Amino acid sequence: MTAITIRKLPEDAKRRLRMRAAARGTSMEAEARAILLAGLEAPVHVDLSWIEQLIEIGHEFGGVDLPAIADEPAPAARFDS
Repeated sequence: MTAITIRKLPEDAKRRLRMRAAARGTSMEAEARAILLAGLEAPVHVDLSWIEQLIEIGHEFGGVDLPAIADEPAPAARFDS
């Protein structure tokens, strides 16, 4: 296995990592490894337009069925009281 060093890790992040590892009964190293691997397994979204992002979100929730809107002109505005 390869070893890496993480520099400039904020002290608060180190403290939270230590607490998270203790809560799970693992070492800080094992917890950092698990976090890193979980992050790398997550799907990567690359340069999607906002509309493509909305479509993708819709697919994640099983799609969205929108009612059909009739193609009729809007009624004329009335300005009398």
